[in-house]
Amino acid sequence: MGPFQYRDSELCCEEVSLRALAAVAGTPAYVYSKAALLESLAGYERAFRDVPHVVCYSVKANSNLGVLSVLAKAGAGADIVSGGELYRALRAGVPPKKIIFSGVGKSRDEMREALKADILMFNVESRAELRVLDEVALEMGVRAPVALRVNPDVDPQTHPYIATGLKTSKFGIPYHEALEAYEEAATLKGLAVVGADMHIGSQLTKATPVADAVARVVALVKTLRERRIEIHTIDIGGGLGIRYRDETPPTHQEFASLLLPALREADVTVLLEPGRSIVGNAGVLLTRVLYRKDTRAKKFVVVDAAMNDLIRPSLYGSYHEIVPVDETGRSRERETVDVVGPICESGDFLAKERELPRVEQDDLLAVMSAGAYGFAMASNYNTRPRAVEVLVDGNRYTIVRRRETYEDLVAGETAP
Repeated sequence: MGPFQYRDSELCCEEVSLRALAAVAGTPAYVYSKAALLESLAGYERAFRDVPHVVCYSVKANSNLGVLSVLAKAGAGADIVSGGELYRALRAGVPPKKIIFSGVGKSRDEMREALKADILMFNVESRAELRVLDEVALEMGVRAPVALRVNPDVDPQTHPYIATGLKTSKFGIPYHEALEAYEEAATLKGLAVVGADMHIGSQLTKATPVADAVARVVALVKTLRERRIEIHTIDIGGGLGIRYRDETPPTHQEFASLLLPALREADVTVLLEPGRSIVGNAGVLLTRVLYRKDTRAKKFVVVDAAMNDLIRPSLYGSYHEIVPVDETGRSRERETVDVVGPICESGDFLAKERELPRVEQDDLLAVMSAGAYGFAMASNYNTRPRAVEVLVDGNRYTIVRRRETYEDLVAGETAP
């Protein structure tokens, strides 16, 4: 359970009791461990220390300013996919020259904002985008540093919704078209071709597909250099998985050991875009039991967190371990239940047919491994205020995002 351990029979984040946090901050609440964030970042730094590299944290995984600030102060850059994420990264103190702008649908305004900020580079995902970025850069009198995201058509062996490197994916330029796209990019006066990029998917539990994709990109880089298109960086993407249940993803070191031989040979600066593997197991969703509802067909545990707080189980069928905050509850008789929220949708559940120790009304539960794509994918569906976010540092905590109020929910709206 990493930074989440039982102390004196209470589940704690580092040295802070989750029961005590719930009394102060209420539920549902996202709780993050600063130590876990820093340790995972440091794992990448150690694993890739033998090559020039920059770890550009994938902001979409968890974009809280408190989380971003912790990582920025520790030396991380940012991988962004929108103007809003650019704003957040800069606001959190990420140096512009450590920011990469990815994504298939960058607008002209977003391009202008990124060029004005003087970011490290754009990961361009289509030839149409190349031409638009060239126009925008020429209008501003600058040259946009670019890498082309190459789709290596490698099966990442993950959930189809988060596989991004297959030839049927919306992401990237097909491998067999990449050379021609690079040659076009090299002729555009508003662009400076500096890198190559790939990203094959998320929650990867095997490093071999990434190694295969890296080998294909390195081969492309060699061909480009033969044609006098110099490549200085290779962005290998992110996607390294975490343990939710019984997965056994490679360690940072195991991951790096498969990739480094080809990357050393390429003689480039390596860019990485980890997200889930930095924040996933650094956070939990803390929730309180509202009711038990037992029928002849089912037993339900109704909690105050819902699909608007954590949509992964409903959207992906994802598994998140759920444990009682009170350790003594773990010894209770076990039963099979559905853990559901208050949303008026049959798809509103955190777990189905889950064997858990019997819980009672007002008990506290922790939904584990919720630091990535938890709050970041939250919504106000059913006009529910989004949860509070708390960052723990040793025996101290900071509320890094207050719970929304009803007034927040209608801010910006006007009745005619």
